[in-house]
Amino acid sequence: MQIPIIDLKRQHAIMKDELEEAFRRVLESGIFIYGQELESFEKEVAEYLGVKHAIGVGNGTDALILSLSAIGIKPGDEVITTPFTFFATAESIAQKGAVPVFVDIDDKTMNIDVEKIEEKITPKTKAILPVHIFGQGVKMEKILQIAQKYNLKVIEDTAQGIGAKRNGKSLGTFGDLGTFSFFPTKNLSCLGDGGLIVTNDDELAKKVRMLRVHGSPRKYYHQFLGYNSRLDALQAAFLRVKMKYIESWNKRRQEIASIYNEALKYIVRVPEVDEGNIHIYHQYTIRTEKRDQLVDFLRNKGIQVAIHYPIPLHLQPALSYLGYEEGDLPVAEKATKEVLSLPVFPELTEEEVNYIIDSIREFFKK
Repeated sequence: MQIPIIDLKRQHAIMKDELEEAFRRVLESGIFIYGQELESFEKEVAEYLGVKHAIGVGNGTDALILSLSAIGIKPGDEVITTPFTFFATAESIAQKGAVPVFVDIDDKTMNIDVEKIEEKITPKTKAILPVHIFGQGVKMEKILQIAQKYNLKVIEDTAQGIGAKRNGKSLGTFGDLGTFSFFPTKNLSCLGDGGLIVTNDDELAKKVRMLRVHGSPRKYYHQFLGYNSRLDALQAAFLRVKMKYIESWNKRRQEIASIYNEALKYIVRVPEVDEGNIHIYHQYTIRTEKRDQLVDFLRNKGIQVAIHYPIPLHLQPALSYLGYEEGDLPVAEKATKEVLSLPVFPELTEEEVNYIIDSIREFFKK
């Protein structure tokens, strides 16, 4: 049996006619930048998330960079974030000339350890940038409390968390700004690149809308330096199709995760969910000290798996100038040696899920 880590062909086959109709609609309209498709998607996703403003941008990385720009992050400013995430989070901070300040992670959820944030705050700290890793919410109540105490801005990196909630509130809507990615592997995805910024702040929304089009409030008038980062009308149309499925897809991911949890809980360390969180399992990530051997075994059995992530950000060569050393953030460093993501895409069959479980059991019996 051959089981991929994700199979977009299966997903798109379900809605092939709808996607082709969306393509024809945009093609016939002749409008490929801005237009009705983008406006409709922004309105629909804002309503889904329960937020005032949703602003489509080019990709998830741009969403972070534009958000940092909107809150006024300058060279030399410090932004507190996690070392256990995709590189774009810290890269975006560094691209602004600011300094990523890493806080170790919580061993249970692998999200930033909110109890360790305050000790990293200095007079240069301007913002906190938590990441809802794998689709589980950070303890945002504590982060907002710290932010208020020290007059800091909060940007949520929700690239992996669309549809997830914490205490009934959608992830991405707690802070000053929330960012999303629609990269093809995400729970809600484009057929290409795409991103989103959300906020309840009218002024920040106004600034982001100008930032995404060269700092311009209207054509050929530029108030400040901006970017060229807009969600294409075609991708917005595709996302409108997929929005209809996001709740059922997330539910199916939760069902698969529940099957894995029950079958594997005494064999490996399965994901733990904080009280109040609705986890949408962008990744289903187990932990074992025998990770590398298990990877080889499963791949030989035809099962694609992935390591999210093999190197923590504070030890990445591109950020070596920050001066971090091995041992500085031990919880994150240990996690990178143990984590392994299993297939969890919604179109997985019962037979495939059972084959993955049986293969893991076979490995540990040996």
